[in-house]
Amino acid sequence: TVYGLAAVVNDFDAVERIFVAKGRPAHNPLIVHVADIEGARVLSRRWSDRAEILATHFWPGPLTLVVDRNETLPLNVTAGGSTVAIRCPDQSLTRLLIEMVGQPLAAPSANRSTELSPTCAKHVVEGLGGLVDLILDAGPCQRGIESTVIDTTSDPPFILRPGPIGQSELSQALGVMVDIRLITDVMQPMIQRSPGTGLRHYAPRARVELTVNPSSRLAELLAMGFRVGWLTLSEPSHEQLGTITVLRMPDDPVEFAKVLYDRMHQADECGVDVLLVDRPPEFIEWIAIHDRLTRASFSDQTKGFENSSRTSHR
Repeated sequence: TVYGLAAVVNDFDAVERIFVAKGRPAHNPLIVHVADIEGARVLSRRWSDRAEILATHFWPGPLTLVVDRNETLPLNVTAGGSTVAIRCPDQSLTRLLIEMVGQPLAAPSANRSTELSPTCAKHVVEGLGGLVDLILDAGPCQRGIESTVIDTTSDPPFILRPGPIGQSELSQALGVMVDIRLITDVMQPMIQRSPGTGLRHYAPRARVELTVNPSSRLAELLAMGFRVGWLTLSEPSHEQLGTITVLRMPDDPVEFAKVLYDRMHQADECGVDVLLVDRPPEFIEWIAIHDRLTRASFSDQTKGFENSSRTSHR
């Protein structure tokens, strides 16, 4: 999915160092990574039939299960809640590390809190640098966005964070309709059950704007002196190519997800102020993309940003 910052799950102090390195709020729980289903069962006080079905169908893979927590787990892993988020990754190096350590690993994404997730080792170096002890480089990530998170303790079960495994696949495996909680539905609870549900998340340094009319907005931003990047599904005109940083995106949702964060990292490296993004298609296959882009573009300071004065960089 993305690179993670890992600590042995039962080492309270090591887990605390994750929160310090990331600047992560204590109410945001961590995902616990295991090598197999048996490793997950022992972390749960009540491993349900639904959890067993989903783990059997989709592990190893990009699916995180929220289950009732074993009371022996440190409370900082679960943000003080009664549930724990668990998954078995399909990255062979990660599973090998878990097997060699002999214990599950608590691991959120290896970036500063709310910032852009890393999809290669270089991004981790740039984001966390000396705040981590060791980086295992397994090359570029194959998924590009974080795992789907499903709460198996609710009835019906519902998706807390959309990801590579979709609503229809989960519903088919369970034989019941799985609900999905969208960003617009969420009232932030005091204790969260899943990471990645904050209103602002997965955000580059550049301000992200979703648009259905990029040509008009591009002209406005350039006239105000902003350096502009454009994540687009279309072919820009010859005139546009000379004035903006254009980052072409695939028209397939799986491939789009795979390169999304890397393109955003590229935009930051180019020093753009505003990153315009073509609004993706309104189909269920794109729901995880919409989730990430909506959170990346969330801001309560829009007016102040647009009215700020900049020196022209054109």
